[in-house]
Parts: sequence; C-alpha cells; structure tokens
Amino acid sequence: MAREQARRIATAFLPEQRFGNRRDYYYSRGKLGSDPLYPGVLAALDDAPAAPLLDIGCGLGLLAHVLHQHGNVLAYHGLDIDADKVARAERASARAALPHARFTCVDASAALPAHHGNVALLDVLQYLPAPAQTRLLHEAAARVAPGARLVIRTMLADNSGRDRTTRITDMLAHLVGWMGTRPRHYPDAGSLRAPLESAGLQLRMTPLYGNTPFNNWLIVGDRARAA
Repeated sequence: MAREQARRIATAFLPEQRFGNRRDYYYSRGKLGSDPLYPGVLAALDDAPAAPLLDIGCGLGLLAHVLHQHGNVLAYHGLDIDADKVARAERASARAALPHARFTCVDASAALPAHHGNVALLDVLQYLPAPAQTRLLHEAAARVAPGARLVIRTMLADNSGRDRTTRITDMLAHLVGWMGTRPRHYPDAGSLRAPLESAGLQLRMTPLYGNTPFNNWLIVGDRARAA
C-alpha cells in the first residue's frame, strides 16, 4: 500500500498515552507498506458479492481497516485465538470508527461460528498440523455462500529458496513472541486443492511474492451461483 494510506490506518493503533507502547503502530505501518497481502486480497474481493466476510485468524484486524479505507462496506467478523490481539483489534476498530467490524476470540482449529458469505484465511494454515488444516479448509469452504469467495494466503511447501526463507522467518516470529504458536506444517498445492475442490470451489492459485523473499501464494476459491 502507499505510504500515506498505511500511515493513516496505523494511527488507529497508536497508544492512548504519549509515551505508550507503539509496537502495534509500527508493526501495522510496516506490514501495510511492505506486504503485498492486502492489495492482493482487495483485488480478489473487488468483484465478490456484498456478503459478510469472515476473517479467520484476523490478528489485529488490519483487513477490516483496509476494506474500510477502500470503501468496501462488507460486514466483517474477525476471529483469532489470541485474546490480547482481539482486544487490541477491538480498540483500534473503535478508534477508527469501523461500523461493520466485530471480533471474537475463537480457536479456529476447534470450531467456527455460523457464517454464510465470503471467507478470508490469511497466514494461518502453517500454524496447524496437517489433519487440522484439512478440517479447517472444509469448515471454511462450507461457509462460502453461492456466488461468494474464499481467499487464502499461505506459503506453499515446494523445497525452494523462498520456502526455506519463509520457514526461518516464521520460526523467528514465534521465538520473539509475536506469534503465540510455532509453525506446525506447511501445505503443498495438492493438499489445498483436494479438500477445497471436493467442497465445490473452483480454485485459482497465483504467487503473491511482491518484493518479499517469501513463498506466499494467493488461493481464491469461488462457489458457483445457485441455478
């Protein structure tokens, strides 16, 4: 995203006290300004129907801010296992006056709330073991309404240099405490295709490297409109 766009969104994460902790502010500003994730997701959702969006593993809820700034008024429900991040996401959402956003602390590997619309699953799968990934993909696909869309960003295991760089970076994020869980299993293209296509989604898989050294891919699954 453009620097000024990233800065405007990040201001919602400034601390209330002048000398408070600015970790979320600098993280948000840096991620929005350098990660191709959000432009990629915006493009994937641009022609999706105006159905509610379930963001599984939402973290600080940056996607809600990006959608709002972009003029997208989808009703947004963010889920994350980290209760502290959910609380920080709620504070930033209230400060930015995002009328369509709400957040819930949920372990997505155990259960998902009822939903019928669009679904986002961004940078989540590698933190689950393989069987839990398959279950979550089935659960996510089941919540995609006819004509709506599932958008996934994930690293794909392919033994490349980008693959190795991604694994090292993910482990470091866990060691410094940003991610509460360590990476468990990296999916390959086949292990993504099988459950999603069996659930009736038509898939498109494209690299989403941007200027990063990571092996990130954007997977878009469309459910055909009802006849």
